[in-house]
Amino acid sequence: MALDQARAAFEQGEVPVGAVVVHEERAIAKAHNQREQLNDPTAHAEMIAITQAAESLGSWRLGECTLYVTLEPCPMCAGAIVQARLPTVIFGAADPKGGGCQSLYAITNDERLNHRSVVMGGVLVDDCGNILTEFFQEQRAQGKK
Repeated sequence: MALDQARAAFEQGEVPVGAVVVHEERAIAKAHNQREQLNDPTAHAEMIAITQAAESLGSWRLGECTLYVTLEPCPMCAGAIVQARLPTVIFGAADPKGGGCQSLYAITNDERLNHRSVVMGGVLVDDCGNILTEFFQEQRAQGKK
């Protein structure tokens, strides 16, 4: 489902990242990046999905949910994960230049914070990485930044 969201982002000219929040084996939120569409630097897939999940549950505490995302969350999203009390994060491709969970920072596992998440990366890594590679190759071919 997260990959489907990433594909939707790709089709809309957004960096192809998708996220899904699952509660009791049911997807309660799904989103993709919408920074370009909304002109909002915070409109990452994870942020939108977390907001939708909180709305769905009627609580900002997502302590019984799992976040699935195609790319390792950035520091902003990792902070939101901690704030939402998400216990589990599963991601596809690592982000060595901007990852906030394992690659560059370990915000979701920082013992100084009041909450920590179990984070597992590398799930469907080839599919998740390939869509990003294809997107950025197309962007460069079109002369876009």
